[in-house]
Amino acid sequence: MTFPSTPSRPILVCTAWPYVNGSLHVGHLAGVYVPADVFARYQRLRGNDVLMVSGSDAHGTPVTLRAEQEGTTPREVAERFHQEFLGYWQALGVRYDLYTSTMTDNHRDVSQAEFRLLLRNGALFRERSVGFYDPVAQRFLPDTYIEGECPHCHYPRARGNQCENCGKLLEPDDLIGPRSRLSPDAVLEKRQTEHYYIDLPQYEERLLGWVRQQRHWRPNVLRFTENFISGGLQPRAVTRDLLWGVPLPDEIQHQPGWESKRIYVWIEAVTGYLSASIEWAKARGEPDAWQRWWQNAEARQYYFIGKDNIPFHTVIWPAILLARGDTILPYDVPANEYMNVGGQKASKSAGVGTTVPQLLDAYDPDAIRFYLISNAPEGADTSFSHEDFIRRNNDELVAAWGNLVHRTLTFLQRGFGGDVAVHTTDPEVAAAIASAAEKIEAALDGVHPREALREAMALARFGNEWFDRRAPWRLVKEDRAASEAVMGTLVDLLNALKLLLAPFLPHTSARLHALLGWEDSIEERGWVIEAVPGGRRLPAPSPLFRKLDPLPADEP
Repeated sequence: MTFPSTPSRPILVCTAWPYVNGSLHVGHLAGVYVPADVFARYQRLRGNDVLMVSGSDAHGTPVTLRAEQEGTTPREVAERFHQEFLGYWQALGVRYDLYTSTMTDNHRDVSQAEFRLLLRNGALFRERSVGFYDPVAQRFLPDTYIEGECPHCHYPRARGNQCENCGKLLEPDDLIGPRSRLSPDAVLEKRQTEHYYIDLPQYEERLLGWVRQQRHWRPNVLRFTENFISGGLQPRAVTRDLLWGVPLPDEIQHQPGWESKRIYVWIEAVTGYLSASIEWAKARGEPDAWQRWWQNAEARQYYFIGKDNIPFHTVIWPAILLARGDTILPYDVPANEYMNVGGQKASKSAGVGTTVPQLLDAYDPDAIRFYLISNAPEGADTSFSHEDFIRRNNDELVAAWGNLVHRTLTFLQRGFGGDVAVHTTDPEVAAAIASAAEKIEAALDGVHPREALREAMALARFGNEWFDRRAPWRLVKEDRAASEAVMGTLVDLLNALKLLLAPFLPHTSARLHALLGWEDSIEERGWVIEAVPGGRRLPAPSPLFRKLDPLPADEP
């Protein structure tokens, strides 16, 4: 019972670069990082050539604001939380080939080279405009330093570049009642400034034609992007008045009036996907290796983001790539909706949401991964609560999958000394495995991990039902050989489910792999569903998961 892998394909998995201004929260994990890791792990098991990259966005306004609040430097804040984030990925099993930051010399060099390339290709132009000046802070304010009411949905805390509630891109002038995030009581002044802009209108027709071919995109992403482009694109600034960020190329930075300007954080942040790939290649001693994922028509690029980042990844970044003219375009942008906490979108800036350190203190990594995928906001917003986490852990993960593993391996020890008999997988079970594997593969290839996990858990519940129906504890008294065959089939089912669940539950799948007597790793064996050889003696089992106590009545 072996399912061959598809031919190897270069797969680039990119995740949104989080601001390093505070601990990440449950919404970040559910919307971006755990789904991306599930997808990357699956693609590696299938034998595809996966490169997974991202990094910490050190140059956003939130980092600067936190530094000013703490009386320290943006670099100190960024470096502190960058190290914290690296700890998350290690603990949760989110396995990057490279997780870097926008503070590296490599990122600066790649961003500046891209700026020169866009300028040379006629994608950028310089223009004077009116900017908001904070007389208290005595500085021009970049758009993300400005808040106000969104003119479209009337969200009260829209930023000067985008409303995170409705997703509309904005200019500071669009806001109703704009105010400074540095000096909330300041009366903002409008003063002349000068910036470089990317000429998005010249790419509008090509972008729209490209987007309309992406029928494999999620409906919310495709619909939003089509409407966004059809509404008409406007030039967008690619520089900002600030000191913390990637400097402009020297030939521009040293011109009078340009010393206090930097490349706009949203431009250089998306360029981070390319700069991280280049950094990874250099570290391997193969400086051109990045081209396999960027200049190869057979490669596929996937960008895992939240829905508030859709226009930057389906419009602005593709426009930059078109303007460059030397790379492929994204294959898919599987943006998720929001995971809400207490009815509000989980948000660092608003202080809403259970943080990742709190989750890791309370729960095991695979339990966290299971909950976030089973409750993933793929097509609509979902809600997080500790009560729901505990219920799903106990009623689904422990009672279905954990129970099947423990009762099978425990009875094999008690009834047969842990020995797996020579056997043939029961046809009913083999058919159920094959059907589930086909559905799981289709769901993961289409970037629907929640659906794939649901199919795997359905197979686990089928296993418990089949175990009860065949009742090997009774059968062994009447026909030991028949009971041995049943147990062999159940061990084969565990072996199949171990693989099918490995992208979701890497830690416990690896433990079960060892409990089933394999000496290599799951990754070394690859995406192959096979029987456990007869004659193998399995070690004594231990539970894979722990049942969680309900919250005390007085806890929220």
